[in-house]
Order: sequence, then structure tokens, then C-alpha cells
Amino acid sequence: MKLFLPILSVIVLSIISCSSPTPQTETTTAQVDSLASIPDSWIDERVAEAEQRLNASEAGALVWQAIEAHGGLDTWFSNGPLAFQFNYQPLDGSTPRNTYEVADYWSARTRHERIDTLGEYGWTGKQAWVRPADANVPYNTRFWSLTPYYFVGIPFVLADDGTNFELLGEQTHRDRPYDAVKITFGENIGDAPDDYYVVYIDQETKQVDVTRYIVSYPGYFPDGGHLPEKFMDWTDHQTIHGITLAQGFDTYWWKDEQPAEHITAIEVSRVEFMPDITDAYFEAPENAKVVTEM
Repeated sequence: MKLFLPILSVIVLSIISCSSPTPQTETTTAQVDSLASIPDSWIDERVAEAEQRLNASEAGALVWQAIEAHGGLDTWFSNGPLAFQFNYQPLDGSTPRNTYEVADYWSARTRHERIDTLGEYGWTGKQAWVRPADANVPYNTRFWSLTPYYFVGIPFVLADDGTNFELLGEQTHRDRPYDAVKITFGENIGDAPDDYYVVYIDQETKQVDVTRYIVSYPGYFPDGGHLPEKFMDWTDHQTIHGITLAQGFDTYWWKDEQPAEHITAIEVSRVEFMPDITDAYFEAPENAKVVTEM
């Protein structure tokens, strides 16, 4: 998974109980200017730039068509930050990860509530943090802060600046024809610029049904390299406030140009937009530990 911090966004509360997972925010007149949501004029400018940039190539135009088919980039940003539960269950006995996340896709900021135990972690747009400071989190929180964010945000995150597109031709999945587009990233874009993705765009619906990808995160591969490619099959779609996202993913190793061993089951649930979340919500809270290691 790529920790991608959009260039257009500077490259970029207390612990919430499991029984009451929705972030509690009270918006007063004094707080209006600090909402994480952004002005329509900013959205218009960013959408216009992305539309022009993506439509400059055949491959990029296909990605733009997918974004439109999933609800449109203007609606995506206008809805405000997105909240969802991301239940990641490995099938090989390794560590599961199950969090309720609020993600600000405009500025690449996240905050996670752990479902398995009390605790939180997140990404402020500049640094990762975890709370309580002595929490034993058995996986890399800096990496994982933006991992669900990126997968759930496809195809919208593919419009971020710094992305390159390559048309790979036609692929068949479940007896349906797809256009396969490979996405790579410019030098020094995000924490893992060597990552790549391949999305399968249905030739009829223009929606994405498959994501292939590699993980080259330097925290896992300090000397270079990456995991073998994975094949992430979207289990279904769900539409919330005009935006269509994946309902879940079944992930397989990609071998000999086809999916092989089933390695992960992921459910995406409790999805809703949070337009009243404030900027302060994404800052590291008191008594949190800043995560400095990759």
C-alpha cells in the first residue's frame, strides 16, 4: 500500500468507545472556519485540473470515466471526510486489523479507532501517532494509517497529482471484458513511490471491479524490493450519498497472470460522510506518542 500524500494538499476527542463509534463533534459559530470540509471554489479548481490532466492520455481518460461512474470527483470532495470500518482478516493466521476510520481525502489525514481494544492511531498529514503512548499495536501504524484510506478511495485517489497512467489492454474477469490501467507515481511522491496499481475498469459500466498492486514500503523493504503482486477482487459495491465504493475485497496472490491462493478477506462497512468533522479532529491528541520510524 502506498502512503500517498497529495501535492495539492501540501503533499499530503478522546478515545471513542466501540459501543459509540461515531466521532462526536459539536459545530458552533466559532468553529465553522475550522471544519475539515473545504470551499466549493477550491473543489471546482482541483476537479478541473484533474479532469484536464487525466484526459490528456487514453489511459488517464479511462480512469476519469471510472471516477465519473463512481459518482464524480466533485461529489467525492463535496461530501466531506469519509468514515468506515475496515475489517482486514488474513487467512494465514497473521495479525488481523479491524478499525473504524475517519479519512480526510482532501488533505490525506486519518484517525483510526481500534475495534479489538481501546486505542487510536492516525496520520495528521505530516506525522503518525498512536494513543495511548504505551499501546502495543502489533503492526506498523504509520503504514496502516493510510492503507485502508487508499484502497477504499479507489478510483478517486487515482486523480491525485503525481500519478502516471499506462493502458495495459483488455483483461477478462468473471467472463466480462475490462480495460486494465496501470498506475505508477512520480519520483519522491509519498513514502513508497515504487508502488504500482492496476485497476480493471468494466468496459460497459466503467466501474472498477479489481485492483492489483504491490507493496514496496521502505519500512518493510529498507534495501528496496517489494512483495509479490496481489489481486484484490471487489466483492460488491455500495453507494452512499451518490458515491459508489467497494463493499469488501477478497485478496489473492497474483501468479502466472491469474489469481492464486486466497490470502485476505476484507469487509468495508458502516460507511458515511462526516462533513461536520473539524480540522482539530485529525491532530495528534494529548498523551499520544508520535511514531517516527518508517
